[in-house]
Amino acid sequence: MAGRNCTTVTTLVSSCSSFIEHGFPDPMPGSPCCEGVNSLNVIADTTENKQSVCSCLMDLISTYNTNATAIATLPGFCGVALGFVIDPNTDCS
Repeated sequence: MAGRNCTTVTTLVSSCSSFIEHGFPDPMPGSPCCEGVNSLNVIADTTENKQSVCSCLMDLISTYNTNATAIATLPGFCGVALGFVIDPNTDCS
């Protein structure tokens, strides 16, 4: 995944679009949304890839600013630890 190709991250997070846009239904482990979040964790397997995933998520937060909180809560709902905090002020480097 090296580099900043955010297509994969955007595609994986898009399975959570209903929750991100409307705040419901809450993602549950095993749901398509959580499977996508889990896949983010899998591709963030090196420091470089983690930084790329982080940067792509920050881009999504910038784009969907009103829904930043929903995006930030996805790992918690899905029981996934990405190794960084999803927050508009996160420094991905």
